[in-house]
Amino acid sequence: MRHARFGRKLNRDTNARHALLVNLTSSLFVNGAVNTTLAKAKFARSHVEKLVTEAKKNSLSSNRLLASKLSSQAFKNLLKQAKELYENRTSGFTRIIKMGSRRGDNAPMARIELLDWKEGITENTENKKKAQRIKKKQKASVSSATTKNQRKSATNRRKSKNEKH
Repeated sequence: MRHARFGRKLNRDTNARHALLVNLTSSLFVNGAVNTTLAKAKFARSHVEKLVTEAKKNSLSSNRLLASKLSSQAFKNLLKQAKELYENRTSGFTRIIKMGSRRGDNAPMARIELLDWKEGITENTENKKKAQRIKKKQKASVSSATTKNQRKSATNRRKSKNEKH
């Protein structure tokens, strides 16, 4: 029997459970909120709370620990926002909102979100990505235009050589 056993299994083996936890927390720190099942939201809450508490310390060892457990974008967002947003708060960084049941299997759904999380950082990164894409397109069009000009000048040189002979 499973009396007094800590944690949830979620019908997954250890590696799958760990991957689920890492992906949920990374998505939460990137987007500020995640829609998932109620069981998964409750499972991720304690882990997220511990990571935010660790980020508030802002020491080298805590940063290394966070970097090993999160994606790079989530790590950057957490370090930028955790210290200033949760400076006066000791716990309770997340909120779970029940959303009803899923249509296909009637699983209870919930939204887990970080309190007072600013989504401007992710919007900034999206704007930067858009700007990078535009620059790449401009470079590609400039390079294609220069290659067209080079081809035209090469054909003009060939024509002028043929006319001389």
